[in-house]
Amino acid sequence: MEALAEFQRHFAACPLIAILRGLTPDDAVDIGEALIDGGIRIIEIPLNSPDPFGSIARLSAALGERASIGAGTVLDPAQVARVAQAGGGIIVSPNANPMVVGQTVAAGLVSVPGYFSPTEAFAALAAGAHALKLFPAEAAGPSVVKAQRAVLPPEVPLIVVGGVTPDLLSGYLKAGASGFGLGGGLYRPGDSADDVRRRAQTFVAALA
Repeated sequence: MEALAEFQRHFAACPLIAILRGLTPDDAVDIGEALIDGGIRIIEIPLNSPDPFGSIARLSAALGERASIGAGTVLDPAQVARVAQAGGGIIVSPNANPMVVGQTVAAGLVSVPGYFSPTEAFAALAAGAHALKLFPAEAAGPSVVKAQRAVLPPEVPLIVVGGVTPDLLSGYLKAGASGFGLGGGLYRPGDSADDVRRRAQTFVAALA
């Protein structure tokens, strides 16, 4: 699967996902280039952003194989096809809807559903999920990740999302997290490309 192989390659290089909620198509390419300059290669456009499919299309066209582009807050299976048509290869959700997961897998895209409990995690994996998004992380510290890692398949990426700051990365990584989704701590509407580049570099440095 081309989208999955691309995602895995970029995730292995840098396990950070930029969540650009509120991004507009006019700002998309500048912010995308800033993220790549800062070391982040996976970009998520939540579907409750202004014209998200326009942003996905512009990023996919401009960044090509340099980054994996996808959509977040995908709640309806019908949205999966629209993301694919725009050039996106990743489907991220705040919940574990098996219909969305199944449609994503059938379309050849990467499925990253949100979960909070082991029950939700295993249901998502049974539906075909490629990675798991622990959300919201504000309510699930490293001790939760450590406990869940004891039962979750070790090969499945566990991505921590929600309130993540550079100083929190080390604790989650030691507990077994595979990577992180970065929202407001990385980008907020109106931020300059320089600001986003600088924050991306700070997060990447914190991985070490």
